[in-house]
Amino acid sequence: MSSVTISLYGMSDSSSIILDAKQLSKSFGGLKAVDNAQIQVKQGSITGLIGPNGAGKTTLFNLLSNFIRPDQGKVIFDGEPIQHLSPHKIALQGCIRTFQVARVLSRLTVLENMLLATQKQTGENVLQLCFRRGQVKQEERDNKQKALSILESVGLIEKRHDYAGALSGGQRKLLEMARTLMTRPKLILLDEPAAGVNPTLIGQICEHIITWNQEGISFLIIEHNMDVVMSLCDHVWVLAEGTNLADGTPTEIQQNSTVLEAYLGD
Repeated sequence: MSSVTISLYGMSDSSSIILDAKQLSKSFGGLKAVDNAQIQVKQGSITGLIGPNGAGKTTLFNLLSNFIRPDQGKVIFDGEPIQHLSPHKIALQGCIRTFQVARVLSRLTVLENMLLATQKQTGENVLQLCFRRGQVKQEERDNKQKALSILESVGLIEKRHDYAGALSGGQRKLLEMARTLMTRPKLILLDEPAAGVNPTLIGQICEHIITWNQEGISFLIIEHNMDVVMSLCDHVWVLAEGTNLADGTPTEIQQNSTVLEAYLGD
């Protein structure tokens, strides 16, 4: 991929913590997938989460977004506990996640996929739909314009009328990421955005992440592509066998002998 660099956002001691998870554990039968793990994401940062296959990274994402309920632990998002909330209510709070294999509605168009992500629309209420038709119509126009603008920014504007199922794997990832912007997110959890994507598109994805971060969105990113992690992230957490192994700046992680032995194979 092309070289990507960023300045550090939100990593000073005075920065607020937008996501703070502590003592998270989850077992499946006799297997402890996540064991007393913790992770913090500072407001305005791009934070990485790495670890070998089977380390529990995606399970941790599922716990943070409550797709799976933890056996124990607490998750604080934007100052409020969220571990008791359903996934859609967590999304309404501004914490949005993507998936390792992009989830799109294949039989809807790219534009329709975008519009379905819009939250808190007046027209969702039957009475409002009847008595505030003008407002509903205006919101529909505004949402469509916003969706088209985002699609243009990620290079998918020409695909807006195509079925989402006809997109390439990389384009589906772009669509899934673009769709999160329709929700006005505070924090986006990205699960392997570079997996299965060609190098040119990886560079584009990284540039979009940087741009959105500069616009105020925080990120927590699972990624195996170490070039992406080391060039994008300003703080990295390492997970191994479901528990915390280390955390620090990319440089510190690269030089950590325990991480090198357990994960980087040195």
